[in-house]
Amino acid sequence: MEILQPPGWPRPRGYANGVAARGRLVFVSGMIGWNGHGEFESDDFAGQARQALLNVVAVLHEAGARPEHIVRMTWYVVDKREYLAASAAVGAAYREIIGAHYPAMTAVEVRALIEDRARVEIEATAVVPDER
Repeated sequence: MEILQPPGWPRPRGYANGVAARGRLVFVSGMIGWNGHGEFESDDFAGQARQALLNVVAVLHEAGARPEHIVRMTWYVVDKREYLAASAAVGAAYREIIGAHYPAMTAVEVRALIEDRARVEIEATAVVPDER
């Protein structure tokens, strides 16, 4: 995987401007903050983000992929102020679950998510490198 950083651009914090990769593509649909039984254990933004990240990693595992194979993530949040207020806790959960790996990312505030209790939905694309 190659991080794309145009010359002279400031280095982003917590994400990459772009990523180039070669291998098996894995697409993870939007994961929300409920557990494997479809039950919410928290209405707290950071708690739901943590669970959504765990769900992303569980799906990746099914494809033989790991968090460091993620090349792109999109976060859909219902309240950007809530997202920003929880950034320290979300960052800690991210580093615990994903590690110090920062793919290309986008965060978008949306009016609502399909599941009414959901505060965040995270989708991911991963590339598992070709075996040599």
